[in-house]
Amino acid sequence: MGKTAYLFPGQGSQFVGMGKTLRDEYPVTAEVFDLADEVMEMPLSLLSFDGPEETLRETRYTQPAIMMVSLALLKLLDGRDMRPEIVAGHSLGEYTALVAARVLSPRDAFRAVRRRAELMFQAGVENPGSMAAVLGLPTDEVVQVCREAEEIGIVQPANLNAPGQIVISGEVAAVEKAMELAGERGAKRVVALPVSGAFHSELMGYASEGLEAILNEIEFRDAEVPVVVNVDAVPVTEGAELRKALVRQLRGAVRWEESIRRMAEEGVTDAFEIGPGRVLKGLARKIERGIAVRNVEDGESFRNLIEGAAE
Repeated sequence: MGKTAYLFPGQGSQFVGMGKTLRDEYPVTAEVFDLADEVMEMPLSLLSFDGPEETLRETRYTQPAIMMVSLALLKLLDGRDMRPEIVAGHSLGEYTALVAARVLSPRDAFRAVRRRAELMFQAGVENPGSMAAVLGLPTDEVVQVCREAEEIGIVQPANLNAPGQIVISGEVAAVEKAMELAGERGAKRVVALPVSGAFHSELMGYASEGLEAILNEIEFRDAEVPVVVNVDAVPVTEGAELRKALVRQLRGAVRWEESIRRMAEEGVTDAFEIGPGRVLKGLARKIERGIAVRNVEDGESFRNLIEGAAE
């Protein structure tokens, strides 16, 4: 038997209405939604259920809202005594993965993500930057393009998502230069992303310092199951090392392709994408066909999963 992994999505998977069927159909999830509202000191659950979309898209609300929905689903799975043997999360999703691995309590995860989202939002205001997706260009060529564009400013690979799908991040002029160079080198598409800052780049230095301060206030237990961390794409169980990885992640690349390949090496054959959207399922298909990914994002997909398991 192969191992089962849990995967947790990050920013970009949000949509108005996410979590509503969970709250309506499964009263046990109310505890998660109420906790989110309490820690955020605002009705985050209502923003998630009803919008408006432009507010939900703000980094400071998007991140805790996505985690809230993922944690509500995790509560339902825990209630069925379903447990993963290894976990990973994409950027923000790493915090949810740490809850799944029993490293962080849900309350502490919300505290950390509230601060992280505020810091990233503020860093975007004070240090305007941008991000772009480069499609159809090998990783080494994207790295080279960034090196050449660095002559005019900071730009670096931020998300190594899948073969031929890399996101770059940095100062606006440098990202634009890198986009231009990538096009000249034969990239199939180069797309500017609608984000409020240069995430996973050196422009997050200010945010990184503030994040480290809040994480040092929070208890990190050793993981019950390994967490494949974004920055190194290796399984980690020591709480102190997992804390350090989160700080480094803010300025470093999300090595998602390598993370999924490492899971395959660890014997993973089945995975569940737990949270809104199906982004990670799509990426996994491009990276490692030997891992079958099912998504659990709402009341209906949870029911389908349970009914399938009962057959």
